Amino acid sequence: MRKKKDGGGVVDRITELAFGKANDAVKLAFLDPAEPEQLAALEELDLSMVSEIKRSANGAVEVKLLNRIALLELLAQLSAPEAGAVKNGEAESFFLAMDKAAAKLGEEAQ
Repeated sequence: MRKKKDGGGVVDRITELAFGKANDAVKLAFLDPAEPEQLAALEELDLSMVSEIKRSANGAVEVKLLNRIALLELLAQLSAPEAGAVKNGEAESFFLAMDKAAAKLGEEAQ
């Protein structure tokens, strides 16, 4: 069973995928399925960048990788709310301070 990841863990994993290497995907393309030793090597490969693989009857191999641009856009979207939350928090603090100052001025005027 997979363990649940918190929000930071998900962002870390997306970052790993966005900047990961696809070397093992190339090794996968050159594996010969008729060789049992080579099939055993599959256990050692990091195929997290692979989204799809096709092997045709004539031996051609097509490997599709994750879309790095889409992953980077997702990272930007996930990072933007955090930056906005800090700015909104600062604005909220400012307006609370203004309200307190206005309340004090109102009390002094009475």
